[in-house]
Amino acid sequence: MSRGLRVWQDMEKEQETLRAWKDRVARELDRVVAFWLDHSHDQEQGCAPCPSGGLGLGSSLLWSPRTSLWAGCHLWGAASAPIPLHPPTPDLANSANASVSHRGFFTCLGRDGQVYDDLKYVWLQGRQVWMYCRLYRQFERFRRPELLNAAKAGGEFLLRYAQVAPPAKKCAFVLTRDGRPVKVQRTIFSECFYTMAMNELWRVTGDARYQNEAMEMMDQIVSWVREDPSGLGRPQLPGAPASESMAVPMMLLNLVEQLGEADEELAGISAELGDWCAQRILQHVQRGGQAVLENVSEDGEELSGCLGRHQNPGHALEAGWFLLRYAIQRGDAKLRAHVIDKFLLLPFHSGWDPEHGGLFYFQDADGLCPTQLEWAMKLWWPHSEAMIAFLMGYSETGDPALLRIFYQVAEYTFHRFRDPEYGEWFGYLNRDGKVALTIKGGPFKGCFHVPRCLAMCEEMLNNLLSRLAPASALSTRSPPAGPARPGAE
Repeated sequence: MSRGLRVWQDMEKEQETLRAWKDRVARELDRVVAFWLDHSHDQEQGCAPCPSGGLGLGSSLLWSPRTSLWAGCHLWGAASAPIPLHPPTPDLANSANASVSHRGFFTCLGRDGQVYDDLKYVWLQGRQVWMYCRLYRQFERFRRPELLNAAKAGGEFLLRYAQVAPPAKKCAFVLTRDGRPVKVQRTIFSECFYTMAMNELWRVTGDARYQNEAMEMMDQIVSWVREDPSGLGRPQLPGAPASESMAVPMMLLNLVEQLGEADEELAGISAELGDWCAQRILQHVQRGGQAVLENVSEDGEELSGCLGRHQNPGHALEAGWFLLRYAIQRGDAKLRAHVIDKFLLLPFHSGWDPEHGGLFYFQDADGLCPTQLEWAMKLWWPHSEAMIAFLMGYSETGDPALLRIFYQVAEYTFHRFRDPEYGEWFGYLNRDGKVALTIKGGPFKGCFHVPRCLAMCEEMLNNLLSRLAPASALSTRSPPAGPARPGAE
């Protein structure tokens, strides 16, 4: 067999495998979205009056031009407003006392979708609104009114109730079913997902109220992180080390990408913040490049004790694809290679369980036993992030080693987490891959990691197949004479 013929056959085989995975991922995305549409919407009619000072459904408050703390210049909330994909729904936009068909979303769902607790978690409300809007905006088959109406109703629930004491921006972590605050966390994450939800709602509706809220909240988040964290309510104790969790610059980098999408002016203004976030994430590579540590000191040094040795392979992989996207946008090939080496391959090879397969949840950089009881469990979201990271890495480099790891992770994930009977994925497995918790949602698992992974992978697989199609068309006439590396730039 000639070398050219072997290359042609390998290309055809790879194309068939990619197409099979694309179809498999698309079908699974449909099943997952159907699960949340069927089971998570709160259908109770009517909402309590908007709390005093809250934005409310009918508020005409707009984000006025002022000095933005994160961009360093004047911004306009309604600048470069997108053409709405769907006109605003009158009953959601015109009256503060309007009847609303969905009071946000239930996320505490059992295996079959039964609600086992009606508490509502603000960060999961924001994630679900964002996910519905993103699907509606980017996939023709999800451009359905019931998806958009649910997203808008969820967004209005957030506008009414997420902020504990308006006009202060601090959001609750947990609300009762009817929107009364139960618990506040001393972190930025509820506010971050609130921001993502509002920005996506603006993109699909063109309603400036949502973008105003996103920009106002983004200013507050950046102020808490870079200027004054006192508003988070976290006391500065004399014995506590001045540390930085990788989650904070990761989340900010994700917000910079979200808010700057298809907006060159805003992306340029926020470039300094994006650079700052990337550098803060990169300093979590420690020990001569041999470990990604979850926590470091504020000046980028390793901390002592369990806190300093703590590793989270899934978080490193998620940070990896955030950074990979950042490097691609800036055309930085050197950074791209560094990210693949340190944030994809390093945490995967150290974090993959050689005995049972799957990614460990937590690890200790010195190989000591982690103190977290769940350290050896296999959770849904690290595997979702790994699928995104390695498929993105392959899409940008054409390195077959990265594609092989994607297949390895995807096969494990679909085999172990997927529930063929009731839909969606189990979230929590024991080390041996057996289901530990049968719930499909809770305080930390909602309509986010699984559909985001599937949607992003479907898009990337579609793009890969489109790039391979011209070569395949040529091969129908004659096999290529020389090697062709699919996915190479």
